[in-house]
Amino acid sequence: MRVIVNIQLKEGVLDPQGKAVHHALSSLKFNEVQEVRIGKQIILDINETDKKVALERVQVMCEELLANTVIENYTIDFPAC
Repeated sequence: MRVIVNIQLKEGVLDPQGKAVHHALSSLKFNEVQEVRIGKQIILDINETDKKVALERVQVMCEELLANTVIENYTIDFPAC
């Protein structure tokens, strides 16, 4: 089963990488961009057929390793196969 974890900084947490990309886009005359926030995506192929069990396991993975829950939020998605 494929699981996609999207991780992004919480609102209010400074995003220096996003600021740098925003500045670069402005320098290239992409002035319509108002804000850039950079996140990360983790794609997991796990050996599980029960979606509920997979969700529970991936939540534990996020809480223990994949996301820094003090400053990051995460979402878990199951793409259509």
